[in-house]
Amino acid sequence: MLKPKILVTGAGGQLGSELIPALREKVGNNNVVASDLKELDNNQGPTELLDILDNNKIETVIDKYQINEIYHLAAILSAEGEKNPVRTWNINMDGLLNIFEISRKKGIQKIFYPSSIAVFGNQTEKINTPQNPVLIPETVYGISKESGENWANYYYQKYNLDIRSLRYPGLIGYQSLPGGGTTDYAVEIFHKAIGQQKYTCFLNRDTRLPMMYMDDAIRATLELMDAPKENIKVRTSYNLSGMSFTPEEIYLEIKKYIPEFEIEYKPDFRESIARSWVESIDDSKAREDWGWKEVFNLSQMTQVMLENLR
Repeated sequence: MLKPKILVTGAGGQLGSELIPALREKVGNNNVVASDLKELDNNQGPTELLDILDNNKIETVIDKYQINEIYHLAAILSAEGEKNPVRTWNINMDGLLNIFEISRKKGIQKIFYPSSIAVFGNQTEKINTPQNPVLIPETVYGISKESGENWANYYYQKYNLDIRSLRYPGLIGYQSLPGGGTTDYAVEIFHKAIGQQKYTCFLNRDTRLPMMYMDDAIRATLELMDAPKENIKVRTSYNLSGMSFTPEEIYLEIKKYIPEFEIEYKPDFRESIARSWVESIDDSKAREDWGWKEVFNLSQMTQVMLENLR
């Protein structure tokens, strides 16, 4: 195996902001290239301005740094994607296929492709959602992710391209602001609790969604990518679970630390998106195949979030 030389697309997003430091700590600063459409702040290693629709630039970056692994994070998220569905489809799908095709031709060793609970829809089992449920997504973001899962499986079956994927639940971390997702309320609520002691939630109080603290998500990603190839039995995307809660439940947990904190509920179009998703997830395949196990529950996450944001 060659020493990892990693390219991360969409490095400025919520996931990339915390994955980049973890990767650099693991393989060295100079072995991880962070790329995005915009300049990246406080970056401690090589960076590139990169449009994932620009094949020539992608190939140039891969050649320049002798890249052999790609973490393809660049995408338009669920709520933001509904504002311009065609543009979202073009960026999410054409960008993904560019990465897969270039990787096939250049012999990239491993690719990470993040999927999402957005692949689930109203016909998916809501409780303890199995690994292979009915997938009829309700958003263009979800449609693109579900299609991407099938393309990942296709490229593995046809070309033996080692693509690995996780269906992330809503991700909660303190190092970056939300990026246009339906689960973003669970990050915003902490910032508002500390800064203004009042939050207006765009979901109903009882809308339950699967969530995960960012440290668990980063660890799951690294563990998946480190697992022996023969252990990766799911070549679409693995279910991944951390915790499930409602806006009211996270509000009450925060209120234990900030008694004066107040919340009101004014659901918007994101409520219908959230209602089309599931409430809890069966991730037993990830546990069986490569030993996944979460660490953080709602109480632990709340304490760590508030400590760090303060």
